[in-house]
Amino acid sequence: MEQNVIAVIWDFDKTLIKGYMQRPIFEKYDVDERLFWDEVNRLHDEYETQGIKVNKETIYLNHFITCANQGIFKDLNNSLLRELGQELEFYNGIPEIFVDLKNIVEKDERYRKHSITLEHYIVSTGLSELIKGSKISEYVDGIWGCEFIEVPIKSNIEIKEYRKNEVEDNGIISQVGYAIDNTTKTRAIFEINKGVNKFREIDVNSKLPYNMRRVPIENMIYIADGPSDVPVFSVLKQNGGTTFAVYAEDSQEEFHQVERLRTDGRVDMYGPANYSRGTLTYMWLNKQVRNIAERIYFRLEHKVLSSVSKPPEHITD
Repeated sequence: MEQNVIAVIWDFDKTLIKGYMQRPIFEKYDVDERLFWDEVNRLHDEYETQGIKVNKETIYLNHFITCANQGIFKDLNNSLLRELGQELEFYNGIPEIFVDLKNIVEKDERYRKHSITLEHYIVSTGLSELIKGSKISEYVDGIWGCEFIEVPIKSNIEIKEYRKNEVEDNGIISQVGYAIDNTTKTRAIFEINKGVNKFREIDVNSKLPYNMRRVPIENMIYIADGPSDVPVFSVLKQNGGTTFAVYAEDSQEEFHQVERLRTDGRVDMYGPANYSRGTLTYMWLNKQVRNIAERIYFRLEHKVLSSVSKPPEHITD
């Protein structure tokens, strides 16, 4: 591994868009978004009274399936989710900044000399299909998010004592296939770090020397909005990565939130969720990409020059 890849890793909700990505679902089915999330927020305590422990951060996935089965979200499937992703509205400067950050690296002859590249990733506790359907999908190199299964793979185990009734496959979301919460976001970071997404034979738990990891954490920049991203912020800060928090320009509460992250040492810098050229956020991210690219360039230059032996010379008396 030449370790010549820069990874810019983005949260999604309240980072790239204002609010939560599930909004187009509620609008399509004319469901009050607040009522849904109020029900989700009560589920943890209600299941606890039944002696059942649930994950507060991912139980909303089960509630979507429940509502689909009840006909509240009639015929909700992955294809429809991807279609609804087209309705997501992004903050100013998206997706232009994705292109501009890549161009910093790809259009510099010095960086091209050592095949230095930049990749964009999204790591979200939201729904992958919505992100894949949005206008941002063509600009990213990978997406980590929650996934639904529509038609579960059936067991072939023979039932000898009784025969269960056949359950029809109705083509709607029926199981959770993959779930990411605020803590397991860090798994995605280490998958990018080790190159699991590029080399399927590598497992995230495989022992891999640091100098063999595809994207060292010091080559990563993580951009997110709040306290729920503290686990990832911590991993990057502890391993030399770069962290940046964003807030909605019209929200005093979000501003105070990211300021607390800064004073607590969670993030290196913060700025408004406006990625337009000339803004603080745009310029700071550009600067960090260039800093990392320069560091990689000089390391690889030194590696080449230090391995070259002195050529033979004519000996004169």
